[in-house]
Amino acid sequence: MKKFVCVLIAISFLIPTTFSQNTHFGIKAGINSTSVKVSDGEDYDSKIGFHVGGLAHIHISQHFAVQPELVFSTQGGQDDGEDFKLKLNYINVPVLAQYMFDGGFRIQTGPQIGFLTGAETKSDDVEVDVDDQIQSIDFSWAFGGSYLSPSGFGVDVRYNLGISNISDISGFEAKNRVFQVGVFYQFMH
Repeated sequence: MKKFVCVLIAISFLIPTTFSQNTHFGIKAGINSTSVKVSDGEDYDSKIGFHVGGLAHIHISQHFAVQPELVFSTQGGQDDGEDFKLKLNYINVPVLAQYMFDGGFRIQTGPQIGFLTGAETKSDDVEVDVDDQIQSIDFSWAFGGSYLSPSGFGVDVRYNLGISNISDISGFEAKNRVFQVGVFYQFMH
C-alpha cells in the first residue's frame, strides 16, 4: 500500500503538465544494462533488462524544455561465476532539464526517484523474494542525450547514477547503475 501511495503522489506531480499548451506527450521503450555498485564488497556485474513508459515534453523556450517521465524499469545485477542474479523492478520518475539544439539533438540531465515494485534473488533455479532487504525508494541522477526526428520518432541514450543506498541491511551499502538505450515517439500537436 505504501508503494502504491508513493506512485500516486509521483503521478500527481505530472498531472499539471497536461494543461500546458507547449506540452507534447510520448511513449518510450528500450533496453537497460544494469549493475549494482557495492561498497566494501564485490560489485554485481551488469545484467540486461528493459524499460517502458511515457513522457511529457514541456517547452520552456525555443531551446529549453523540462521532461518528466513515468517508466517501468527492470534493474539489478548478477554474479556470473556463481549463477546468481539480483532482480529489481522500479517505477522510475525522472524529471529532466533539456537543452535542444537546432536539428533535433538534445542533451539532458536531472534527478530521478524510483519506487521499488519487486525484488528477488535467483540462484540456479531458486528464486527468493528480498523486498525486505531493499529500500523502497531509490534516488539517482540521469545524464544523457537524444535525437528527435521531424516525424516524432527519436532515440535516447542515458546513464542513471544511483545516489542513495538501496540496501536495507545494516552496514551494507549498494547503489544502482543503469545505462539505457531506447526509442521514443513524441506525439506532435
